[in-house]
Amino acid sequence: MTLFEGRIRHAIHAFKYDRRAALADPLGDALACFWQHQPTPAQVVVPVPLHPRRQKERGYNQSELLARRLGHVAGLPVRPTVLHRTRVTASQMTLNAADRRANVADAFQANAAAVRGLDVLLIDDVCTTGATLDACAMALKAAGAQAVHGLTLARTP
Repeated sequence: MTLFEGRIRHAIHAFKYDRRAALADPLGDALACFWQHQPTPAQVVVPVPLHPRRQKERGYNQSELLARRLGHVAGLPVRPTVLHRTRVTASQMTLNAADRRANVADAFQANAAAVRGLDVLLIDDVCTTGATLDACAMALKAAGAQAVHGLTLARTP
């Protein structure tokens, strides 16, 4: 994982906000390369979901595209429908750590039949406070996942 600054910040912003979906493969390859050099146990890859309204606005879920590329390279199944948002949340960009946690608390639900007893590799683009990853992991664990390991392209300094 790299720091969210410089070129990677520019690339992620273009991918996420400028509809540059073609960046999914090189960014996903970088994520897969990192995972291959520092693997965690995983039987399934699950992307952090967007609310359907936000996904419609953006045109795609950047985390799902990254997860699909990583899954392809790593030979792991990707299950983008296992985890879903139960409600719309505010953008996390301008929130402090406490507000981020409150914003995503109980905002996710997982399909128990799809994750029970499995080690899950949870994929997102950026980790700032870990609030989104934590909320998703709690939903996956509540659904019976054996373990949840989060992996992101970058983290904030």
